[in-house]
Amino acid sequence: MAKKTKAVSSKSKISSWGPGLLLISPSIILVGVFVYGMIGANIITSMKDTHTAAQVSGRKPSDFVGFSNFGKLFADPDFQHSLINLLLFTVVFLVGTLLIGFLWAWLLDRPIKGEGIFRSIFMFPMAISFVASGVVWRWLLNPAKGETASGLNRLFQQVGLGFLQNSWTQNITFGVVAIALPAIWQLSGYVMALFLAGFRGIPDELREAARVDGATEWQLYKQIIFPQLAPIALSAVIIIGHMSLKSFDLIMSITDQRTYSTKVPAIDMFNAMTDNDYSNAAAIGTILLVIVAIFVVPYLIHDSKESAKR
Repeated sequence: MAKKTKAVSSKSKISSWGPGLLLISPSIILVGVFVYGMIGANIITSMKDTHTAAQVSGRKPSDFVGFSNFGKLFADPDFQHSLINLLLFTVVFLVGTLLIGFLWAWLLDRPIKGEGIFRSIFMFPMAISFVASGVVWRWLLNPAKGETASGLNRLFQQVGLGFLQNSWTQNITFGVVAIALPAIWQLSGYVMALFLAGFRGIPDELREAARVDGATEWQLYKQIIFPQLAPIALSAVIIIGHMSLKSFDLIMSITDQRTYSTKVPAIDMFNAMTDNDYSNAAAIGTILLVIVAIFVVPYLIHDSKESAKR
């Protein structure tokens, strides 16, 4: 009797989740093969010595070398320069978009005329591709000075701010920071939309209650508004952070893949691929995957715990 009851229970469970599983199984298989399968293949390639066209075409064998490619990459000064550039770009991009996005949202949260127009203007850069904006910013960031100056350098010269002229992307140490300018310009509107939704989600009654209790504007922001906006800020950091780590098309549009001052690991991966150095390209891809995972996985765990509490 007990066995029969257990069998009926199992059959009931299968009939309840079986159709749903069958429905999503094509997606699971495709994701398994083309995402996780490809990640596995990439990691295996990164542990081989496939550095020549002959090995790529199969005319010469490739041997397993373990983590040797990773060790050589981290010891390479050029790759270290790419990692430092990536860190600089990420920090400037993150701080810039968060500050400007928050400021715009704070201004639009107040009742002003033409809010919809301003919101559209701020959001408009997001509708432009990185490649298209990169072509325009390539001209704006032209490093020429003096009589041959153009773009921003020419503008500074004409308004009497010639001392602000600089070499932009040609600066070896901070050239990549210039690339962050168009990235901030394009993504600040998106961050503004996130913060504006956060501002609008805070009930007016909560603000009024704090003011009635004698809270100053600073105390109101510190004790109520900033804590309420913390999850929005965290989401913005994760989204913008992982976008900056994958930056490629914007950099390629403004400079090119061989410009030392603006190269990042994604550019190195492209260069290695075009040179038939598949193992180093795969190793760089794996390093980028780990860096992105360091950003995203803690957020996913935190989000999962918060969902479980609700």
